[in-house]
Amino acid sequence: MRPFKLLFRCAAVLAICSTAMGSAFADTFALVNINQQALFFNQINEGAQKAADAAGAKLVIFNANNVPSAQNDAIENYITQKVDGIILVAIDVNGVKPAITAAKAAGIPVIAIDAQIPDGDNVAFIGVDNAKAGEDIGKFYADYVKSEMGGSAKIGIVGALNSFIQNQRLDGFKKAVTDSGLAITFLDTVDGQNVQETAMSASENLMTANPDMTTLYATGEPALLGAVSAVTSQGRTGDVKVFGWDLTKQVIQGIDDGWVVAVVQQDPAGEGKAAVEALVKLKKGETVEPIINIPVTIVTKDNVEQYRAMFQ
Repeated sequence: MRPFKLLFRCAAVLAICSTAMGSAFADTFALVNINQQALFFNQINEGAQKAADAAGAKLVIFNANNVPSAQNDAIENYITQKVDGIILVAIDVNGVKPAITAAKAAGIPVIAIDAQIPDGDNVAFIGVDNAKAGEDIGKFYADYVKSEMGGSAKIGIVGALNSFIQNQRLDGFKKAVTDSGLAITFLDTVDGQNVQETAMSASENLMTANPDMTTLYATGEPALLGAVSAVTSQGRTGDVKVFGWDLTKQVIQGIDDGWVVAVVQQDPAGEGKAAVEALVKLKKGETVEPIINIPVTIVTKDNVEQYRAMFQ
């Protein structure tokens, strides 16, 4: 066979394969996420991607890089592209509502995960009851202060003040601690802005301004990582006990060493998986529950072993 004929046939085969691959996806779903720095959000992506692969669907992922308006723009673009469904991890749960409404008007279902949309036009919410889980870790904290710290403590907070769900976690925590009636003083609340380096700097400033601080609560993964780094760098692991959200390798080391006491662990991969599966059901004309709760676990030295392999 002449070389040019062979080349032509190979090109034709590749074109056919490419066309077949392009049409292999029954549906296209879009995942609009917050950032790709936090392990939590990457685990959402991984869970969603695996579910999409299993369903024979295409998944496109948008990284808003912590910019709320970028999420609105992304949803508008996906409406134009006529995707079959949108998964949203919202930054500004109120500001993104018009984009969700526009998607609904275009016949594109939106599944909100991690952050609930108040009176939104999304089909369903999948995630954690953040206020209740905040109360749960607050009760655990109060019990610890009572049994291990003589019933009194001074606590600083590292949050992400632009995050609706992290504010819910803080409100729930404060309610449970206040309801305990213990002599617990809330010191400053600093804004880590959902960025690890910012949270570390804010945590260092928090400890410098409050040298008598004995405990610390961080409302999310970047906040907790920043707090752990700050406590370590300032040599405060012996006198500051840390509580927070979302395990990482560094946090597990703190649990092993005894100064990170308890961490709320979610199932972000499970949330991403459930969201894709819900969209697949909707595409088939089936219904989904409006609220699908994913359980959490409070991780301590007593049960951390089962999570260790996830963060090697």
